[in-house]
Amino acid sequence: SSYAELDRVLKLLADNKINSIEISGHTDAVGDDDYNLDLSQRRAWSVYSFFIANGISASRLESVGYGETLPLAPNDTADNRRKNRRVEFKIID
Repeated sequence: SSYAELDRVLKLLADNKINSIEISGHTDAVGDDDYNLDLSQRRAWSVYSFFIANGISASRLESVGYGETLPLAPNDTADNRRKNRRVEFKIID
């Protein structure tokens, strides 16, 4: 299901409708803080690698992992924790 959104953003980048983006990885608060930071970095890097493999220049991409520091919802239910496990895009330029 993620590929539809990735393909949409890839097209915007390829068509130069977006110049550069930050790809941010996030986790829920279950587990060790250091592990979650590493996991979020790997999530962001995976998307970064997808764009590189599809012809987008690395100079247009920034990959950042935030761990569990920026939740969308409280980590009090399984559904809320699912919402916090995500990758987001921020247009830089």
